[in-house]
Amino acid sequence: MKFIKQFIALATVALAFNAAHAADEAPDALVKRISSDVLNTAKSDKAIQAGDTKKVIDLVETKILPYVDFQRMTSLASGRFWRDATPEQKTALTEQFRQLLVYTYSGALSQVKDQTVEFKPLRADPTDTDVEVRSQVNQARGEPIPLNYRVAKGPNGWKIYDINVLGAWLVETYKGTFASEISKGGIDGLIKALTEKNKSLAAKPLNTTAPKK
Repeated sequence: MKFIKQFIALATVALAFNAAHAADEAPDALVKRISSDVLNTAKSDKAIQAGDTKKVIDLVETKILPYVDFQRMTSLASGRFWRDATPEQKTALTEQFRQLLVYTYSGALSQVKDQTVEFKPLRADPTDTDVEVRSQVNQARGEPIPLNYRVAKGPNGWKIYDINVLGAWLVETYKGTFASEISKGGIDGLIKALTEKNKSLAAKPLNTTAPKK
């Protein structure tokens, strides 16, 4: 789980979305504009820096999650097991996976400090509906970290369905965890494991590195 948390922490630096003009903007323009917004908000909001759980989760819920395709992400992470799940299991699994990422994004947002994001030229045709937006996270110390997104366009505009950090895709990283839980207890076993993980995270304060007063 440590690698997955790093995944989300880096992605949070560069990713947050807003409903305004979402369906009209090019995918890279959308990510550029809103990533600046979330980065500035996380840096300037003292409550977020201090780890105010409600404030951070509200920011995640309003600016990031509405523009992530969780059902597609969950189905890809579930692999071949997804087609065997009932509609009720698919709904429950997607919700628990979404909730897990809420807590992970929130913990990452509370730790945003001096990072900046640099975007690469978009390699896609104007008619493409599934593209990869490439960027890198620059830090005060250390080498830049490659960070790419798979983004697909649907009836409601562009939505993220996968993230790549240092050459590894998030969906593939979760696929192993999901398969392990499913092999032990089926889809219901995976749902139970995610539910228990979410309850544990809900009972803990955010992991913040805010300076002491």
